[in-house]
Amino acid sequence: MRLDKLLKSEKHEIIGRDLDQEISAITFDSRKAGAASLFFCLRGAKADGHMFAGNAYENGCRAFVCDHPVDLPADAVQVIVGDTRRSLSSVSSVFYGDPSSKLSVIGITGTKGKTSTAVYINGILNGYGKKCGYIGTIGVWIGEHRYDTPNSTPESCEVQKYLAEMVDEGIEYAVIEVSSQALVTHRVDDVHFSVVMFTNLSPDHISPVEHSSFEEYREAKKKLFSSFSSDCMIYNADDPAADFMTDGYSGKLIPVSGSECLNGYSVSGIQSYKDGSSLGVEFILERSGYTTLVRIRCPGDFSAYNGTCAIAACEACGVPVADSACLIGGISVPGRFEIVSSYEGALYIIDYAHNGVSLEHALRVLRQYSPKKLICVFGCIGGRAFTRRDEMARISDELADYTIITSDNPDFESPEAIAEDVVNRHRREKPYCIMTDREQAVRKAVDMSRCGDIVLFAGKGHEDYQLIEGRKVPFSEKEIILDEISRITG
Repeated sequence: MRLDKLLKSEKHEIIGRDLDQEISAITFDSRKAGAASLFFCLRGAKADGHMFAGNAYENGCRAFVCDHPVDLPADAVQVIVGDTRRSLSSVSSVFYGDPSSKLSVIGITGTKGKTSTAVYINGILNGYGKKCGYIGTIGVWIGEHRYDTPNSTPESCEVQKYLAEMVDEGIEYAVIEVSSQALVTHRVDDVHFSVVMFTNLSPDHISPVEHSSFEEYREAKKKLFSSFSSDCMIYNADDPAADFMTDGYSGKLIPVSGSECLNGYSVSGIQSYKDGSSLGVEFILERSGYTTLVRIRCPGDFSAYNGTCAIAACEACGVPVADSACLIGGISVPGRFEIVSSYEGALYIIDYAHNGVSLEHALRVLRQYSPKKLICVFGCIGGRAFTRRDEMARISDELADYTIITSDNPDFESPEAIAEDVVNRHRREKPYCIMTDREQAVRKAVDMSRCGDIVLFAGKGHEDYQLIEGRKVPFSEKEIILDEISRITG
C-alpha cells in the first residue's frame, strides 16, 4: 500500500517527498526494518525508538514515523505525528484492512482471571463449532497455529496482523486479553469490540515504569468500557470496583453475582472437588429462572466467576448456557492450577500466581484440601512491581508451612538482591530458605515433599523461560519437576 494512502486519516507533517513509495511491512523493531518498511519510533519505559531510526535506515528502510525530526539522510521520508503509538494503531488498522470490523471481538480486562476466562471462551466457541482465535498472556492461537507473545496484549501492529490472519483463516470470533498497559499505550485503539468484560480489580502493576498509583491503574482499566463502543459489558457485580467500571457505560450491562440478579447470571452452591488430574469447583448457575450445574477444572470461588463470565460471553455469541456448561468442564488452562504430577501421595501444582492477591487466593484454596504440609516456591520479578515483594513475603509466611524464596524473571536486577529484599520486607515466622537458582529450588521442593503434602510452584505458570539480563533463557518448571521425580525413582 502506498505511504500516502496509509496516512490519509493521520494528522501529520512531512519531511521529504517520496510519499508514493510502496509499504509492504510495518515495524517498530529496527532489526526487522528493511526496504519498503514503515518504521515507527516508539518511546518505551527503557528505550526511545527514535534512537534506532539510523539502524533501520542502514537496513534499507526509507520511511519513518516520529514525534520529532531525527537525523537521517535526505532520501528518508519522516512523518511527524503527535503520538507515534496512537499513529501505529490507526495506520496498522488501515494496512491490514480493518480486520476487527470483520470479526466479533471479545475484550477482557481485570487484575486476575483474564487468561482463564479467555481460554474458556475460546474453548467453548470452538467446541460449539464457532471458529474463535485468542490473543493473550499464553500466546496467540489461530486455528492450528500458535505464536508466542512478549506481553498479554501485543503492540497494535501485531494485534492487527493477528486479527487479519484470523479473517484470512475464516475465523468468526476473537477473544483478547486487554491489559492496563495496552489501554494506555493505544495497542487496541482501533479494535472494534462487540463484547467487553470486567473480571475484578486489586492493586497491581504500580511502579515507576508502569502505573504511578492504584487510581491511575483503575482509570486505565476503565478505558475499555468508557472509550470503546461495544454491544454489551459482562462484569463481576460483586467486585468493589464494579460500580466505577460500569458508570457511564452506554451498552447493555450483564452482571455476574453470587446473589440473585436481574438480567444476569447468579452463582451459588460452590463446592470444591479433586480428582487425579485436576482440582476444581462445582456450582449452580442460574439464568432467567433456569439452573445449570457447572464443573470447572480450576479451584476457588473466583474460578466460578471466571467460568460464568465466559459462559455469559458465549451466550452473547449464540451458545446456549447448557452447551457451554457441558463444554467448559473439559477445558484446562495451561499454568493455572495445573497438576503436574502426584508422586508418592504428594501433589505438585504449577500456577501463574505472581502477585499478592493471586498468591493469597492460590494458597487459601489449597488449604481447603487439608494438606499435611503446604510448601510454596515463589520469586519476584526484577526492576518493577516492587510492592509485590512485601505482599508475597507476608502471604507465603502466613499461609504456607514452608517457603522457598527463589527467582522469577530477575532481568537486570540481581536475584540475590531481590530475594534479600523479599526477606527484609517481612519478619518471617515460618520456616523458609533462599535458593536463587530456580531449578535447584524446584528440585529441593520435590525432594522434601512427603505423602499428603501439596507443593505450589508460583509465578511461572505457562512460561517456558526465565528473563535474565534481557534474554529469555529456556526454563520449563514442568520438565524439571518430572525430571526430579524420575531421578528419585531411578
